[in-house]
Amino acid sequence: MRAYLPAYEMQAPRDLGAALDILARQPGAWKPFAGGTDLMVLLESDKLPQRRFVSVWGLPELRGIEETPDSLTLGALTTYTEIRQHPVLAREFPLLCLAAAETGGIATQNRGTLGGNIANASPAADSPPALLVYDAELELVSARGGRWVPYHSFHQGYKSMDLRPDELIGRIRLPRTMRGWKQYYRKVGTRHAQAISKVCFAGAALWDEHQIRDTRISLGSVAPTVIRATRTEAVLRGQGLDYSVIRVACEELAREIAPIDDVRSTAQYRRRVAQNLLEEFLRELIADHDHA
Repeated sequence: MRAYLPAYEMQAPRDLGAALDILARQPGAWKPFAGGTDLMVLLESDKLPQRRFVSVWGLPELRGIEETPDSLTLGALTTYTEIRQHPVLAREFPLLCLAAAETGGIATQNRGTLGGNIANASPAADSPPALLVYDAELELVSARGGRWVPYHSFHQGYKSMDLRPDELIGRIRLPRTMRGWKQYYRKVGTRHAQAISKVCFAGAALWDEHQIRDTRISLGSVAPTVIRATRTEAVLRGQGLDYSVIRVACEELAREIAPIDDVRSTAQYRRRVAQNLLEEFLRELIADHDHA
């Protein structure tokens, strides 16, 4: 069943200031509409409860990728295609490029935006695990001004975010601090492409002589929100890598995540796959170190 279109209202303001004024006048009544790749699916199936939208697709203030010596800052309307094609992102932030390549088909990658993916707040989204590994920060803007928040504290529960009713995501900042880190990304789904993930895993580790000096591990589809596996990271930090350490880390990861049974998979399958991906990541670290 399709939705009855006259029941919906869309405004297309001329600039960011006008868009923020609309959100400020009636906080919560209007929802930003970017690429629409998630919202249009709900609309087609008559499952879109929100009725009033502010189109931000044409706002130049939310576009572009800015490079400084310390960071890359992406406008919230940066598409997956633009992420895949950016040379610095490909070189320094490959996990985000791999996530972009796994998100839907070409049409979705041309239209879908990073800010929209974050605001949709799906625990199965492909890019959030990479953003957590990279210690991303979000700029949240409103008619009152802007504020920066760490991405790791943005998702507060299932579909619950540190985003006020009159705010939208303006930019995403990625610190350039990952030089020398070994990076790993895997999405497990029913198909290779255009499938919602059963488990999504992003990891990075900094190997120093004979031990892991630091590591970051993030997963999607194993909890109500995307998560950093901080307890598993703590097990690995400062350790040399052997198979006993890998076993202990996998056991800790199984305790740290909270997968569920749903139409795509079972909790038991997700827990086992998450452990397998962690083991694969750590085995690759061992192999790289042995060949160094």
